[in-house]
Amino acid sequence: MDFPVEVILFLFLLATALTVALLEDLFAAAMMTGIFSLLSACLFTLMDAVDVAFTEAAVGAGVSTVLFLSTLALTAQREKQHPFTWFPLLLVILTGACLVTGTLDMPHYGDPKAPIHVHVAPEYIAGAERDFGIPNIVTNVLASYRGYDTFGETVVIFTASVGVMLLLGHRRRRPGPAHRPTITPEGAARMRDFAIVRVVSMGVIPLIVLFGLYVQFHGDFGPGGGFQAGVIIGAAVILYGLIFGLSTLQRVVPSPLLETGIALGVLLYGGTGVASLLMGGHYLDYAVFDSDDPKHGRHLGILLVEGGVGIAVTCAMILIFYSFAGRALAREAFDEGGGGQ
Repeated sequence: MDFPVEVILFLFLLATALTVALLEDLFAAAMMTGIFSLLSACLFTLMDAVDVAFTEAAVGAGVSTVLFLSTLALTAQREKQHPFTWFPLLLVILTGACLVTGTLDMPHYGDPKAPIHVHVAPEYIAGAERDFGIPNIVTNVLASYRGYDTFGETVVIFTASVGVMLLLGHRRRRPGPAHRPTITPEGAARMRDFAIVRVVSMGVIPLIVLFGLYVQFHGDFGPGGGFQAGVIIGAAVILYGLIFGLSTLQRVVPSPLLETGIALGVLLYGGTGVASLLMGGHYLDYAVFDSDDPKHGRHLGILLVEGGVGIAVTCAMILIFYSFAGRALAREAFDEGGGGQ
């Protein structure tokens, strides 16, 4: 009997998590969290959750690592040690024990008799062909069967972006002796000066954007959709900012444009539901968009709401990057290094 690869990846995940918890060097810890996310993406792929793997790889291993590094420009490079206390450790152990206990009565991994496989999945599988004619059942579920939930998630992304901008976007402070910027003029901020990095990135970034567009508009036939496409395109734009400077990126993609875009994405999703109401159907009932061919109407509605999700997620990712990298220390160190010229 072959040893499950999922178990091996889970053990690597556990070892990586323990390493992050024990590291005192914050830069090394940030890099290890990227490795943790990459391992998670591999595990999701093995579990046939390719859509989730896309998001985890782009957000967890990509953008989140960049935000961690941007945050390190505002703080110390090593963790400040505190006296050891037993209470936090006991609290974590107790919480973990409760979570593990709560999963004991759940169906085993891959159990074909699990309730979701007996009651929910057959209806979704049958409805994918009967009501939509779209091969990707995940897209049907996210954009139609549970379209209300996905709309709520899009609003949450919008709200989170506004919160981050309010908390970080306009704060200014001068560096103290214990808060030296980790991005220095002589360091990695001068990435634009390296011809290989500059040339390779200019060749790779368009391909990343093209793949993001493919994921956006091919999500009804294969893994993908608005969430996945948004994080992929957002990661490509952020990569451009890392190479050529925050100021250069803000001239290409100004903040007001992104703020308008994230609101437009939410309005496009919600407006699609309002349009279906005005045409005599239920909210987010896309069949009314084509009375002669309801399948085509549902397909059109899914493309519209997925487009709204993609726009909102892309703009949110870049705005959050602006909020972190645009802080006084990070921007000053970045521009002094030649990145914003």
